[in-house]
Amino acid sequence: MARGFKLAAVFLNILLLSQLFAGCRALARKPAAQEPIISLYVNQTGEVKRMKIEDYLPGVVAAEMDPTWPLNALAAQAILARTFTMKKIQEGGVKAHGTDASTSVEEFQAYDPTKINDNVRRAVEMTRGEVVKYNGNYINAWFYASGGSRTASSAIEGLNFRSEPAPYIQSVPDPGMAITTAENKSWTASFSNAELAAAVRRITGQDPGPITSVRVAARGPSGRATQLRIGRLTVDVPALRLALGNDRLRSTLITGITTSGGRVTFKGEGYGHGVGMSQWGARALAQQGKSPQDIIKYFFKDIQLVKAW
Repeated sequence: MARGFKLAAVFLNILLLSQLFAGCRALARKPAAQEPIISLYVNQTGEVKRMKIEDYLPGVVAAEMDPTWPLNALAAQAILARTFTMKKIQEGGVKAHGTDASTSVEEFQAYDPTKINDNVRRAVEMTRGEVVKYNGNYINAWFYASGGSRTASSAIEGLNFRSEPAPYIQSVPDPGMAITTAENKSWTASFSNAELAAAVRRITGQDPGPITSVRVAARGPSGRATQLRIGRLTVDVPALRLALGNDRLRSTLITGITTSGGRVTFKGEGYGHGVGMSQWGARALAQQGKSPQDIIKYFFKDIQLVKAW
């Protein structure tokens, strides 16, 4: 009898230990956190909505990328949008409204729930909780329309961004160049001398003087102009692009400049700052059968794709 009780006790201990280990394994499989609930300032109405982040993201993806594009391109966009949102919230959100996010592209990122379709919903659902990190921290999840022949080699080259290091940015050929629109392959933008001088004054607080010539004073490794010599002043090109209108001076990948008849004409390729993921490149890679994760790893180096919830 005593031996029987001992065997029963041993069996019970083994059973309890196995259940304990099973419980530990179950805990390890659980995501690190619960899905966040965010506050969203609706700029059109002034109201503040509270919603789960996964309910917010479809409106972002639908606004930032054509909802009819390939599923895996939209899913890559969803991962970056989720990462962008979490990093911005970590940095204090939209301080002007005291909210985590807003519907304004100038304040946060684009948002248009009227464009959501089943393709967009699936892209968000299939990447649920997935974010991009570098050394355990959220990356700056930059993206843009078209990188031209090559993407920017750094955040400094493309954006003159110096707030924090971004070693995960790399210069790669943009596969979207083969399928993008004609104006992204080669564009021309013309400005009057007066327009250009006004933009320079806004940036530098100084007058460039008579604009008889404009030339590239410095280029980055990917070929993007980083500084222009305009009249008697040297100007940062990313800042100039914003001052002139980033829809007019479509990128800093400038291939030619001419001055004639009181006007300055720029030629170039690509559309956007060129840092991080090219959306047309994502579309091209998706059409080649690449996964959303493969697409992100193509444009960003040494990063980790993490399931946060």
